[in-house]
Amino acid sequence: MASSTKRTIAVVGATGRQGGQVVRHLLADGWRVRALSRTPAGKKGAELGGLGADVVYADLEDAASLDVAFADVSGVFVMQPPGSRSIEIEVGQGINAANAAARAGVAHVVYGSAGPGNTETGVQQWDAKLRVARGMEDLGLPLTVLRPMAFMELMVDPSFYPQSSTWYTMPRLAGVDSRIPWLSVRDLGAVAARAFAEPERFIGKDLRLAADVKSLAECRRVFREGRGKNPPRFPMPLFLFRRFVGDDILTMWRWLRENPVDADTGPTYEVLPTAMDVQAFLQAVR
Repeated sequence: MASSTKRTIAVVGATGRQGGQVVRHLLADGWRVRALSRTPAGKKGAELGGLGADVVYADLEDAASLDVAFADVSGVFVMQPPGSRSIEIEVGQGINAANAAARAGVAHVVYGSAGPGNTETGVQQWDAKLRVARGMEDLGLPLTVLRPMAFMELMVDPSFYPQSSTWYTMPRLAGVDSRIPWLSVRDLGAVAARAFAEPERFIGKDLRLAADVKSLAECRRVFREGRGKNPPRFPMPLFLFRRFVGDDILTMWRWLRENPVDADTGPTYEVLPTAMDVQAFLQAVR
């Protein structure tokens, strides 16, 4: 994209799922990308370097490293991975990134948030991101907030959580008929790239992102119809599952059962007409 070829975007968490997709879409659109990682010399960092990204060290708990990483960039994509050692650490990491972006005079911050809206729910990883976004607003940052709910990759990627989760544990807690807003991580990356390409359109926006709204029962049916078999389902006791993921994921899924989410897919398709629904996603990742 001609307007972006000489500008640089810094991507926090570039070797993770979300950050990695943001890096790939930005590179495809002609941006220079500074891919930030605590382990830039690792395998995933090497992969991004091979695609053309400048992979550099940065740590959300190291303000000096963020100052170096954010120097002379046009924009920053920020997200904090869930499962930090505590909710306060996660909030602190996000505020560290916000303060560094303010010190650097960054022209556009795109924040990878999560959850159903701007009201606290008791789900810690959602509430932490609300606090971070409010901190960014208080600093006066030129901000776009992207707010997905559930990623479609949960249906096929066993490394997201223990493999039993989506098709065994999640239905038990969220309910098989609770309608859930879904988005692929791939499409989140595309939306972030679109936001950087059109800052005048996206700065000041808080976007609830969903390309499909389906219950787990409906998703299972789509999976079976498309692949001729049921999705993998391995029973795991809740106490054992909790050892892997902690309490917050369980709280999240129970919240979804008790609090129906009104999700309109229209705004997502307005931003990204090529966004994949569940059927298209399961076909694409075969």
